[in-house]
Amino acid sequence: MLAQSERIKILIKESADELASVENDLHDALAKLGVSNKLKSALEKSNTAKRKNEEALDNLDAMNKALEVEIRDRGMVDLQLAAAQEQEKDARHASFHDPLTGLPNRALFSNRLEHSFAQAKRNDWTLAVMFIDLNRFKDVNDMYGHDAGDSILLTIAQRLKDSTRGDDTISRHGGDEFLYLLVGIRDNADIATAAEKIIKTIEVPCSVEIRNLKLNHSIGASVGIAIYPKDGTTADALIKNADTAMYQAKLSKSCYAFAE
Repeated sequence: MLAQSERIKILIKESADELASVENDLHDALAKLGVSNKLKSALEKSNTAKRKNEEALDNLDAMNKALEVEIRDRGMVDLQLAAAQEQEKDARHASFHDPLTGLPNRALFSNRLEHSFAQAKRNDWTLAVMFIDLNRFKDVNDMYGHDAGDSILLTIAQRLKDSTRGDDTISRHGGDEFLYLLVGIRDNADIATAAEKIIKTIEVPCSVEIRNLKLNHSIGASVGIAIYPKDGTTADALIKNADTAMYQAKLSKSCYAFAE
C-alpha cells in the first residue's frame, strides 16, 4: 500500500513537471506560429502528461478501493470482537446467577459473603445469614405442575430482590431455598425485624396464570439465622448453621429461629 502510494506521488510529480514544460512550449509556439515542430512536441508532451495523470487516477482509485476493503474488514473484526465480548459477559453472568430467577447463585453468594467478612472486621460490623425455605412448596408442584411452581418462585424471587437493601444480597440456594445476607446490622432485634418482613413479603398470595389455570396461592416460609462471628467465621459454617436453625424454626412452627 505504501509503495503504491509512493509510485502515485512520483507519477503526479512527473505529470506536473511535464505539464509545466508543455505550457512553456505552447507559449513559445503561440508567440512564433511558424515553429510547427515545437507545437507538435508540446502536443505530444501534453498527451504523455494526460496518460500519466490517467494512470495516477487509476492507481488512486485502486488504492481507495483497497482502503475501503481494509476498513470493511476492520469493521467486521470490531463487530466480531464486540460479539465475543458480549458472549463472554453473558457466560460470566450465567456462571454466577440462577437461570430461572436471575438471582445470584451459591458461588456468587459465597464470594460476597467472604468479601463481607473483611468489611465486617474493618468496620466492626455485625452480619447475618438467613436460610429461607418455602413451606409445602412441593405441594404446589404436585397439584398444579412445575410451570406453576416456577411462576411462584419467580414472583417470590422478585419480591425478595425488591425488598433487599443496597448492601445486602439475596440468592437462590436451590429448589425452593434462598439465602439472604444482611450487613451492617446492630442487634438481634434488627435481624428479627428483617426476618419477619421477609416472611410477610413471601406470604402475600401469588397470582399465577398457566394455560387455563388461574391460581391465587399463598406460600409460607421458615427462616434460620446465623450471625458472624458468633455462629461461624466462614461462608460454609454460617450457611450450615443457618440451615440447621431453619429446620428448628420449621419443627417449632415459629417462622424463624436463631442458631444456637
